[in-house]
Amino acid sequence: MRIAIVACDTFKRELEELTHDDDDFVYHEYLEFGLHEFPKELKVAVIEKVNSLEGKVDAVLLGYGTCQSLKDIEKELKVPTVTFHEDDCIGVFLTQDEYNLERKKCAGTFYAIPYFAEMGMDFFTKNWEKRMGDAAKEIDINQIVRFMFDGYSRSLYVHTTGDREHYECCAKKFADDLSLRHESRDGTLKVMKDAIEQVKELASIQQAV
Repeated sequence: MRIAIVACDTFKRELEELTHDDDDFVYHEYLEFGLHEFPKELKVAVIEKVNSLEGKVDAVLLGYGTCQSLKDIEKELKVPTVTFHEDDCIGVFLTQDEYNLERKKCAGTFYAIPYFAEMGMDFFTKNWEKRMGDAAKEIDINQIVRFMFDGYSRSLYVHTTGDREHYECCAKKFADDLSLRHESRDGTLKVMKDAIEQVKELASIQQAV
C-alpha cells in the first residue's frame, strides 16, 4: 500500500510518532498552522496538495478537523481520503465529547497542546510583528497579545506525546505570562489511531481494485 499524510503542522509530532516506522506511509507533508488565518487559501492549498498525489498513492490521511473552510472538502479531492471528524485539533486530541465538557467547565480556556505550549507567547508576538511590519517597533506587542486574551481565565495543557515535563513547563510559563490559571490533563491519540486504521483499510480496498 502507498499512503500519504497531508496535515496541519499541529499534528506533526503525534502523526510521526504513530507512522514513522510504517512503510505503508510513503509521503508526509505538513502545512503551516498560519494558513488557518486564510480559509480560502487553506482550502486551495489542501486541494492542490492532495490532488497532486493522484496516481502516486492509494489513499490520503488528511490531518485536519472539520473546520468550516474544509467542510465537505472530500468532494473536491481526486484521491480517496480519510480525515478527522472533530471540530479542530483540540477535539482530535481530547475527543469531541471531552472537548465539549472542558468548554462547559470554562469557556475562556486556551488549550495548550504541545505544539502551542512549546511556542508560547512567541507564536502570537511574531504573528503580530509579521502583520504590522515596521509599525510593530513602535508598540508593545505583548500588550496586544494580553488584550487578545482578555476574556480568558484558564490555560489547559493537554498532553499527547513527548516530554511531558518540558511541554507542561512551557505551558505554565505561557499561563503565567498572561496571568491565566494553569491546569493540565491527558489527551488521547485514539482519534488519530482510528483514522490510521481507516486509511489503511481504504488504501487496501483501492489497491485491490
